[in-house]
Amino acid sequence: MLIVFFTPISINIEEFVSSDVGLFVPTEPLLFGMLLLMIFNQLKRNQFDRAFLIHPITLIFIAQLCWIFLTALTSTHPLVSFKFLLTKFWFIIPIYFFGVHFFKEEKNVTRFLWLYISTLAIVVVYTLTNHAINGFDEASGHWVMFPFFKDHTSYGAILALMYPVLFGLLFSKKRGPLVRLTLIFLIVLLGVGIFMSYTRAAWLSLVGAFAIYLLIRFKVRFRYLAIVGLAGVLYIAASWTQIMHNLERNRSEHATENLDERIESIANISTDASNLERLNRWGSAIRMWQERPILGWGPGTYAMEYAPFQLASGKTIISTNSGNMGNAHSEYLGPLSEQGLLGMLLMLLLVGYIMYTGITLYIRMPDGEMRIILITLVLGLITYFTHGILNNYLDTDKATITVWGMTAIIVMLDLKYPKAKKRED
Repeated sequence: MLIVFFTPISINIEEFVSSDVGLFVPTEPLLFGMLLLMIFNQLKRNQFDRAFLIHPITLIFIAQLCWIFLTALTSTHPLVSFKFLLTKFWFIIPIYFFGVHFFKEEKNVTRFLWLYISTLAIVVVYTLTNHAINGFDEASGHWVMFPFFKDHTSYGAILALMYPVLFGLLFSKKRGPLVRLTLIFLIVLLGVGIFMSYTRAAWLSLVGAFAIYLLIRFKVRFRYLAIVGLAGVLYIAASWTQIMHNLERNRSEHATENLDERIESIANISTDASNLERLNRWGSAIRMWQERPILGWGPGTYAMEYAPFQLASGKTIISTNSGNMGNAHSEYLGPLSEQGLLGMLLMLLLVGYIMYTGITLYIRMPDGEMRIILITLVLGLITYFTHGILNNYLDTDKATITVWGMTAIIVMLDLKYPKAKKRED
């Protein structure tokens, strides 16, 4: 609980010391200590139930860690890759493996959420105050959340991740007037924070999550979605030339305070430097994979290897060869370039199974507080995993602790309400 409380206000020491060591304090040292305690305790006695160990999500996590270890052995930068593996261990084992046990006491679920939201709200107040001092202009909106978040995109992603959860806490059970007012205040506060983050992907991810909620709420059958999806694919294929011409004529820039222009800029692949650089990074990741398709270049090595794979025609005014401007900008193409095809497939399988488990669990769970909280956790994860198409933050504590913590809650409830106990309705 202390780790969760400190996560939103943790700071990366890399930003303040002249070294290449990135470490979020105090969370990562605490996680490492917790990892050691769990290992020592496991040597004394088995801490995990068989049902948990054979759960599909647990098995995918284990397969993912094993594959990262194997690709680290063949990495172009073994030291970097094994450090990457170590961070995966101290994120996944304490948060997911111990988390499922921790959340068996259901009041720990709401404690986890309240603790994280309480300090996240402090960060939002700090950010909005800084932003107000700078006149709420778009340029300052990129850095006013520092040092708690590196930039506005990671800040917006985490706010979007937690936003549906606030509604879950508000509507999951009858609460006193003070708690209800507090939650309403937090909904307004984080809503303003998301809007003023100028993060287009966060806005889109919330719209997508709401659309998924409507599909679940009104029990739209999968076959109807498949028909609509197929019709959409056929239409795009038939109109591809016209669509590309329209995209090329789009000149709206994301660096504007005009909301309409900022939304329109999402589809600008002609002049918007942010969009073009993202395409440059994706193209580099795919070309890296083509050269080393089986084992990739090594976990955590994208930033050090992608420069030669950039095309001159794809570079932008913000392109760099030094690897200091982020990674592959995708939770899926990053593993593809670093861990080969299987690395990406394991990530897609993990995301898909988390979503499948959460949605089918919601359908069969009995009405109550946990059922409402569950669906908002699923919606929050939908915002992150759709955001993950455009950005990647699972190498940071702020994303990993919440994403894998929410996953642990879903698995705990899945074990508690097995498929045999379906609701009669």
